[in-house]
Amino acid sequence: MSDYIERTAQFVQNQLEGEGSGHDWWHILRVWNMSKRLASETTDPVSTLVIELAALLHDIADHKFHDGDLTVGPKVASEWLHSIKVDKEVIDHVSDIIKDLSFKGAEVATPMKTMEGKIVQDADRLDAIGAIGIARAFAYGGYKSRELYNPNIESVSHSSFEAYRKDEGHTINHFYEKLFLLKDRMNTESAKKIAEERHTYMKEYVDRFLQEWDGNQ
Repeated sequence: MSDYIERTAQFVQNQLEGEGSGHDWWHILRVWNMSKRLASETTDPVSTLVIELAALLHDIADHKFHDGDLTVGPKVASEWLHSIKVDKEVIDHVSDIIKDLSFKGAEVATPMKTMEGKIVQDADRLDAIGAIGIARAFAYGGYKSRELYNPNIESVSHSSFEAYRKDEGHTINHFYEKLFLLKDRMNTESAKKIAEERHTYMKEYVDRFLQEWDGNQ
């Protein structure tokens, strides 16, 4: 592990350890590990330094906790990397990945410019689906004081980041508005295969949830 990565991992752990919304150090660690896996499985030439730093810093100042401000995360990441004297080219690449990474609404495209960005985006999105994705969805819903489910409120296909950011619907709607869409938005072949199984598991869970809600199970 390079000194840059080791110091960044410690910095992020110190900042996010114990966070309760599902965007904690353990989320970062899972995304970091998955990013390394996806990088090892691609045939494209990639910078593992950029990938690992972007994975570690991608949620250091998430827009969800800064009134939707997409500039805070890249700024904090850039300041940290400057402080440990990382090359400017690497800093700019990492900051660019963090800026473009997040899901911003069902009808909002979020393409990544580089393979490094595609890998980190896939790793982050894989952690939002499957068994852990279910747990994180409800953890975040509880953090935001949202209802588990309300059959009187329909899901929405958001056409702008602003609409997506301001939505305060119940947690089950989040599956329809985001999580069920992620399978078809993976960039790498490895992530697409992993996403298929996680998506199926998640769909089965929500189907069972709704059956129990209606008293049919």
